[in-house]
Amino acid sequence: MKKFKVLGGGCRNCEVTANAITQAAKEAGVEIELEKVTDMAEILGFGVMSTPGVVLDGKVVHAGSIPGPDQVRDWVLG
Repeated sequence: MKKFKVLGGGCRNCEVTANAITQAAKEAGVEIELEKVTDMAEILGFGVMSTPGVVLDGKVVHAGSIPGPDQVRDWVLG
């Protein structure tokens, strides 16, 4: 099971990112675990300075914007 973390303060872009990951996993029939991280100390601990950030299995894979649909599908399927 892939473990995703969406890093951000709960802004609209963070919600859109979390929803895109959830939807891509649902469409692909892939089971994931998704956690929303809003604690700034934890976010900075990942080295992310601009949100939303995406962590996949402990590694930062995106930061600073809403990821595109193809990128999200690649994470889910990869």
